[in-house]
Amino acid sequence: MRPPLLLLRDLLARPELGLQLLHAGRDAEAALERPVRWVYTTDLLDPARYLGGGELVISGLVWRREEADSERFVAAVAGAGAVALAAGAAVFHGIPDDLVDACRRHDLPLLAVPEDVSFAALTEVVVGALSAARGERLAHTLGRQRRLLSAVAGGLGLDELAADVSAATGAAIRVLSATGRALVPGPSPLPLDALDAAVTTFLTADRLPAVVPGAQRSVFPVGPASEPRVTSWFVAVDGDCTRWDAETGDAVGELVAIAALDRARRSEGLRVARDIAEDAIALVAEGAGDRPETAVRLRQAGLDATHPLVVAVAGFTDGGSVETARAVLGDAAAHVGPPVVGVHDGLAVALLPAGASDAPTDIPTDTALRTALGRLAPGLGTGRLTAGISRPAAAGALSGAVAEARHARDLAALRPGPVHVVTGAEVTSHVALLAAVPDEVRRAFAARVLDPVLAYDARTGAGLRETLEAFLDCSGSWSRAAQHLHLHVNTVRYRIGRVEELTGRDLGEFGDRVDVYLALRSL
Repeated sequence: MRPPLLLLRDLLARPELGLQLLHAGRDAEAALERPVRWVYTTDLLDPARYLGGGELVISGLVWRREEADSERFVAAVAGAGAVALAAGAAVFHGIPDDLVDACRRHDLPLLAVPEDVSFAALTEVVVGALSAARGERLAHTLGRQRRLLSAVAGGLGLDELAADVSAATGAAIRVLSATGRALVPGPSPLPLDALDAAVTTFLTADRLPAVVPGAQRSVFPVGPASEPRVTSWFVAVDGDCTRWDAETGDAVGELVAIAALDRARRSEGLRVARDIAEDAIALVAEGAGDRPETAVRLRQAGLDATHPLVVAVAGFTDGGSVETARAVLGDAAAHVGPPVVGVHDGLAVALLPAGASDAPTDIPTDTALRTALGRLAPGLGTGRLTAGISRPAAAGALSGAVAEARHARDLAALRPGPVHVVTGAEVTSHVALLAAVPDEVRRAFAARVLDPVLAYDARTGAGLRETLEAFLDCSGSWSRAAQHLHLHVNTVRYRIGRVEELTGRDLGEFGDRVDVYLALRSL
């Protein structure tokens, strides 16, 4: 039950005041139900600067020198959002008709205060009633807070608490992340256009809470204002928060505070699991995806390595924080399923199931990630977030999937826009071919072709591998390779000849050159 408010109807019902209703407004019933926030007594012709809205304005009308003054005074009071005007009858032994007419024009309820009733008596009644009502509201608020905290301590989930507050306020409530992920979906999922509008408002509003343009929906930040919004949560509540009563605003505010506690608790859990996640990612990147310890690590982190997985990498091209990239990639990946997220070699890396488990339809993983990350674009300012996504791969080929995702991300960095995502399907080079080959097969191939060269370098420090890479990168040009390495061209010729002797390959032959090139890229 809502705590009581002081209504205009209540004042008219007080016999000791003897107030007379001269004009109730176009909707008399609604006008009488308007709550009085405070009382303000004035004899200024234009008191608008001292009004904040919701006041009962009391005036002895000493400002009235001519009929036109009534129009100016009433326009100022109504424009400032006053609930009603209580006009004293003492000065004119009644209420001037021009004042009544002005109140009708501006739809401002008008009460007449009898000559024998002092403004002090009226003010005392209003202030006393407001104080009593505020005391009851405070008690009601404290009681609600105790109930909410008891519910949290008793293990009630955030979704259940949101449902309780939604039932109490009559407004649908959802808790969302900056990528549009529903932590609390509310009574039904938001349509995609409404979801995008809510996220954009949260990311771009100058001040929060804010109302979504063109929609009866308000967004509230969850967590400290110092945190980047692209990594935050927000609460979306149906309705315009600028028009709520204090009870609704308090209830939503308390839920926002509890959501912040819930988010802090989840973040702490993710920090505890982060070491396990990064161990798993490091093992995968090093080509140990098919080893038993990797499967154990992935299972400890919440992934089943017996099913195909997708690798996603992300980072900022303008030197943005890798921790921010990790947070937004983890949030986007969670649209698909429980991800393993960490930082490896300067980039955020996520391993996730090859399919969107929480979507109403079977949305491909790359599509779900592209959509989620794309929602962050309005909040990045001058920053550029780029991501690469591999094709699904078995555990034994995850190292290749990491390489494919990194190559895809390199391509994304070359494309314009605040957010760009490239998938493995768009990579049409040797990287795509190698990514599909199990790690052990690639390692065996590289060893068979290049082990003699690597062993020779290890014994002599001859730099054959470096020379070979430069020679192939320069498309077999002796002079350009020599210039790149700052060597004499004859030195390059000697070293390449030595590579041919050790590998048994003729680098003048296209097929042998491709074998050696792929072996280098498989190391």
